[in-house]
Amino acid sequence: MPQTQIHFSEPHVIKPTPDEWFVNKGSGTDFESRPSAWGGFITDNDHFYVRSHSPTPKIDVASWRLKIEGTGVQTSVELSYEDLESMPQVTLTRTMECAGNGRRFYKEHFGVEGEGGQWRTGAMGNAEWTGVRLLDILARAGVKPAARNVMPVGLDDHQVRRPVPVEKALREDTLLALKMNGKVLPPDHGFPARIVATGWTGTANIKWVGRIQVAAEPLHSPYNTMEYVLVGPDYPMPLPALGPAITEMPVMSVLDLDWPAELLAALTKEIQGRSYAGESGVREVAYSIDGGPWQLAEFFGPNLEGCWRQWRFPWQPSPGQHEIRVRATDERGRTQPDSVPWNHHGYLYNAVVAHPIVVA
Repeated sequence: MPQTQIHFSEPHVIKPTPDEWFVNKGSGTDFESRPSAWGGFITDNDHFYVRSHSPTPKIDVASWRLKIEGTGVQTSVELSYEDLESMPQVTLTRTMECAGNGRRFYKEHFGVEGEGGQWRTGAMGNAEWTGVRLLDILARAGVKPAARNVMPVGLDDHQVRRPVPVEKALREDTLLALKMNGKVLPPDHGFPARIVATGWTGTANIKWVGRIQVAAEPLHSPYNTMEYVLVGPDYPMPLPALGPAITEMPVMSVLDLDWPAELLAALTKEIQGRSYAGESGVREVAYSIDGGPWQLAEFFGPNLEGCWRQWRFPWQPSPGQHEIRVRATDERGRTQPDSVPWNHHGYLYNAVVAHPIVVA
């Protein structure tokens, strides 16, 4: 276990990021959660991973306004924070995962790094989000039948923005969240308001939202044409984008262990982990130890829509070096593959990997 060292990184992120909870990715804005520190089904705010394109902005909520405008609405609307608080509130538990989660494995399996932070398996978390359904907010402006895209725009330095189809925006489980795990949304996680888009890549869950553009025409931004698209020899180039835009996350499994893991020998240990499948549920999880036969893990904890599932299995480890492989299958029959095609940005690595474990 590393020594405690807190990176205050001001002005990049606000919350402390001690080494026993996070792996600092070096950008000053990106901190990967250590799965060994996740805890239970819910990831508390302090332990939730941080992925931002620029430093956390400091926003004065008293003067902040949410603007809804564009060719896809009947009229432009401005709402204050108090306006949003007075609207019907909805609470949902949802998992979020960065599209770059697992990017480090491209280097290990292809010999070439995918572009971006070299995340392993900790760029994900599960939280309880409370806020207003996006469809209720958009109704204030009157969504036209011809509306095609909805694009929330962040107030960070890069104005991160990414359009979603109007059908996704108007789903009952797409929120503009004001709270995270029962507390006011923390600055690093989007205060005063962020999008929660069930099952979709983390970048679709725009933080620090200040404007929502609704358009009758297709919308484009750097975040659905140049970044968060699949660029490689196995993918088409649907101009003006360099590749297909990433939407839903694929099925993925993670052990609740650091990388590499260090354990003490024991008669029996309980190994735990979690699997996530975007908008789908997880049907089964199998594990293999040191190349042995695949066996089914046991689920435990809640089974909620849009959330990871926890699982466990017993193991009697002997001293030495070991490898554990895990693969999940979702309710649509999608199973984690043995390999994935190369893409230059290193997105969506969900192939089965061998997790190294040293038992002393």
